[in-house]
Amino acid sequence: MKARLLTAAFLAFLPVAAYASCAGHDAEQASSCMSGYTWDPEAGACVEVVSS
Repeated sequence: MKARLLTAAFLAFLPVAAYASCAGHDAEQASSCMSGYTWDPEAGACVEVVSS
């Protein structure tokens, strides 16, 4: 019973792991930038938001 449960949990987790890896999108991150910053896809990093 325990082996079946672990196998089912592992198989259920596979699509989540594949989605989180962002295959083909190496310059993108799954996490968000801290407050006051935004993601710049050209720089491939979080940059400070400048307000006028």
